[in-house]
Amino acid sequence: MKLNKIHHIAIICSNYERSKEFYVHTLGLTIVKETFRAERNSYKLDLAVGNEYQIELFSFPNPAERPSYPEARGLRHLAFEVDDLDSAVSELEEKGIEVEPIRIDEITEKRFTFFADPDGLPLELYEK
Repeated sequence: MKLNKIHHIAIICSNYERSKEFYVHTLGLTIVKETFRAERNSYKLDLAVGNEYQIELFSFPNPAERPSYPEARGLRHLAFEVDDLDSAVSELEEKGIEVEPIRIDEITEKRFTFFADPDGLPLELYEK
């Protein structure tokens, strides 16, 4: 088997409109397609991340909460690459998003930090 790249990342949110606002207006992702699936009473929002990746944002009635932060089994966090970490952090903070202190990756010596989406999903900014 030859895996070429990651095709998409799926996220289930608790409040569709709040999460849509966060991912589109706070993070600046582009809407590719929005679909309401009546049989599931669920939205699926396809969001472009740059030119290569896509996030699928799902809403479902009464989804279970994340068991812990961030060390639960399963997806640990989602990381976005940025050119200028200081600028990205400032932009998030100006929008009222709490951001952890910037740290240095001891292996790559690159700078990174964490913040959370409206449901507490850990998101990382990793400097290029």
